[in-house]
Amino acid sequence: MTNHDTHDTINTPDSPRHSQHETRNTSNTGQMTVQDIQEAYARYATWIDRLGWLNRLLTGRYRSRQFSQATGRVLDVACGAGTNFQYLPESTEIVGIDISEPLLERARSELETLERNGTVKQMDAQDLAFEDDSFDTVISSFSTCTFPDPIGALREMSRVCRPEGQILLLEHGRSDNDLIARYQEWRADAHYEKSGCRVTQEPLSVVCRAGLPVNEAETAQLGRITRIVCDPVPTTTN
Repeated sequence: MTNHDTHDTINTPDSPRHSQHETRNTSNTGQMTVQDIQEAYARYATWIDRLGWLNRLLTGRYRSRQFSQATGRVLDVACGAGTNFQYLPESTEIVGIDISEPLLERARSELETLERNGTVKQMDAQDLAFEDDSFDTVISSFSTCTFPDPIGALREMSRVCRPEGQILLLEHGRSDNDLIARYQEWRADAHYEKSGCRVTQEPLSVVCRAGLPVNEAETAQLGRITRIVCDPVPTTTN
């Protein structure tokens, strides 16, 4: 069943994350390249780390509700500085991947701070270097808005998730409030140029286009945050 519940309105700091799948020369389309994104990470990684407390304050309850459902071996796609790690049950095994090595350094420190065993690796979200059906749960937060091919990344999440597992997403996008939505539209190009984030993306639409069955979906922040629980699509063999 799909729910659409609106919670308190807040603003969320976003951490741009990208895939290595695209090539350097994309200037004709206006799309940021991986090198652009990696340079942005080099500039902003320290601030992302310093403002982690604010990120947790503004999004912690949503992360807790979503990611406390995780079980078994968990893959955190675009894990950034490891913000989600504290919300995963102690019984889970954590594997995190991200495009940004500076953020992965902070994710490793977060594992040490939490005294959790886990592994983090630099990896392309659109070409995950894992076998099919490798994880019981795949999670990702505020990330599909930055992938050059979010549908491809979601299908990769599905591929590495076991058939009986689940995919837990926490995403942001265009608000249901007309005034906020108009502001987002006005800021969209500048925001993308600065961070590589498509602030007006419709996350539920992207998930459906990727072909992932949606079990639960609800919104918060006047539609700006969307919580989605998906089933993986069973892999087929020839």
